[in-house]
Amino acid sequence: MPMQKLVKGIHTFQQGFFSKNRELFEDLAEKGQKPETLFITCSDSRVVPNLITAAAPGELFIVRNVGNVVPSAELPGGTAAAIEYAVEVLGVENIIVCGHTQCGAMNAILNPETMGNLPFVRKWLTQTARVREIIERGYGHLSPEARVTAAVEENVLAQLENLRDYPFVASRLESGALHVNGWVFDISSGAVFDYDPEEGEFKAIR
Repeated sequence: MPMQKLVKGIHTFQQGFFSKNRELFEDLAEKGQKPETLFITCSDSRVVPNLITAAAPGELFIVRNVGNVVPSAELPGGTAAAIEYAVEVLGVENIIVCGHTQCGAMNAILNPETMGNLPFVRKWLTQTARVREIIERGYGHLSPEARVTAAVEENVLAQLENLRDYPFVASRLESGALHVNGWVFDISSGAVFDYDPEEGEFKAIR
């Protein structure tokens, strides 16, 4: 995207959405942010949390990384720091881990040879190595495309498990002060699927 297009977009934003919602931004600037939801998703440019959820500025605290990974609680880093800040300081009530279809990170996990010249990606995705094991063990009969979709879903579940390893998350889950959900966004249809733990499957949000 040419820089000129981005600059034009800034002018459009300032003259359109911002001018119509000036009071909202003034309020956010004066009182600070009070988001209710921490939204952890992939860096993929096709996934736009505020667009998908129609959330206004200030409503989502968004964390993005390759593969919507929640690192081990023993591994400090930017994602872990953002999770801690959202829960401990901002007091979010919900955490959503959102994967998406056609995820390049999941394809890379299933086909590690594609990361041969991507050392940083390869090292980052070692945190999700168990997803490949799950797919090889239980989904080997599926087509390559279906296996990637299965990996997307299994990865979301794996990251929810990682979330529960953070003591400050676990304590709030136990008290009922915090709720977590696992979502998968289908790029081609716009549908969003939420994991139902009682039935053990992702169901379309109607």
